[in-house]
Amino acid sequence: MGDIRGFLKHDRQTAEHRSVPVRLRDWEEVYEPFPLEELQTQASRCMDCGIPFCLNGCPLGNVIPDWNDLVFRGHWERAIDRLHSTNNFPEFTGRLCPAPCETACVVGINQPPVTIKSVEATIAEEAWTKGHVSPHRPTRFTGRSAAVVGSGPAGLAAAQQLTRAGHRVVVYERADRIGGLLRYGIPEFKMEKSVLDRRLAQMRAEGTEFRRGVDVGVDITAEQIRGHYDAVVIATGSTQARDLPIPGRELNGIHQAMEFLPWANRAQEGEMAVDEVPISAAGKKVLIIGGGDTGADCLGTSHRQGAAEVYQFEIMAKPPDDRTDAHPWPTWPFTYKVTSAHEEGGERIYSVNTMEFLDDGDGNLRGVRYVEVDQQIVDGRPSFIPVDGTETELEVDLVFLAMGFTGPERVGLLDELDVDLDGRGNVARDDEWSSSVPGVFVAGDAGRGQSLIVWAIAEGRSCAASVDRYLMGETDLPSPIKPGDGPLA
Repeated sequence: MGDIRGFLKHDRQTAEHRSVPVRLRDWEEVYEPFPLEELQTQASRCMDCGIPFCLNGCPLGNVIPDWNDLVFRGHWERAIDRLHSTNNFPEFTGRLCPAPCETACVVGINQPPVTIKSVEATIAEEAWTKGHVSPHRPTRFTGRSAAVVGSGPAGLAAAQQLTRAGHRVVVYERADRIGGLLRYGIPEFKMEKSVLDRRLAQMRAEGTEFRRGVDVGVDITAEQIRGHYDAVVIATGSTQARDLPIPGRELNGIHQAMEFLPWANRAQEGEMAVDEVPISAAGKKVLIIGGGDTGADCLGTSHRQGAAEVYQFEIMAKPPDDRTDAHPWPTWPFTYKVTSAHEEGGERIYSVNTMEFLDDGDGNLRGVRYVEVDQQIVDGRPSFIPVDGTETELEVDLVFLAMGFTGPERVGLLDELDVDLDGRGNVARDDEWSSSVPGVFVAGDAGRGQSLIVWAIAEGRSCAASVDRYLMGETDLPSPIKPGDGPLA
């Protein structure tokens, strides 16, 4: 490394957020630019350790010490080349990934880890700004073809890899715009859609075709897709939202998160004014049930729409501030986190279970009844036991369910293909990413279950290598992971 004592000389710094009063007036990204000189100082904290556990923490196998050193030395073009060698979309992960690489950083054993995520994001932005990102057109054409069903991060990664290998690739998306959850699930304040659009433009220039507004299994049959292409990649994601079937669920004012979030993004695309969206938190007392990233997205969106009050329920206990012995380095620590949305307001309530949605007498939501719970192990399984005497009512008039997803939708494509499912309801696949139907492969959350963007991209890249091998008998494409690989535990 350029400064082998950097981690001893400098404290960790991360990208600053724009002030809350300012950013709540718009939908722009919350981040302030990271001054390049300060970022280079942060890159110098990388130890170039003998065993870089950050590589193991990253599903993509990003060679993080290499591009930290290149950033420190100011070699920005070489840094993006090194980053692109393992990650198709560093501008996505630099914004949206929770950075398991940082929790595995060796510096993090006894001090704050290297600011890997900010370095990655800045490498990508410098590359786009300086014109270091260009189409990589294939040098040969194989005459073989592949359909990718779904245009989220897994589908896009698989499509780009297969296009560059010389195959004709067509991506099908049932929504009216390409991008999957990147387009309609991720709020603008976390990633502006111009970031997605410029990458899609690169992919089109490379030869990838996109067909939007086509629901495979509805608008065209699975048999037609299989007959028209030499291989098919299922990358439809995990889109069946977990519901909360308690008394009052039918009341007006209760919505799944993904019934709410896309409208805000559509408004930012210019389809309607912000105050014209069909589901709005403006002036409402809002409850978000679920404490994960989707819940935080609902929180930040509610703030920008002008919610009067926002509460967030989490059935789990409040996590500890620091890593515990139950999650030692370099595993992922379950610690208390404050996202940009939480900085903006709202009240988080832990260790509670919602029992009933309350009716105002006209079929509309007026509140919820909930109870405190104590997590215990019952018959070998974690259970949440109601605490006597803690039942409480909370007055709210809008509820968003953000409790995660239970697997891919079966109706349509999966039913027509008649693919095998695993015990969790995901599409089963073998070690070559192949489903039970010959020539049909699976990548991303449709096979893994709800997971992180970095896993989706890694799965898309690895699946593409298997498809290429299936089509050509061999492959030069990288395959960073195998189905069933998971985080260090």
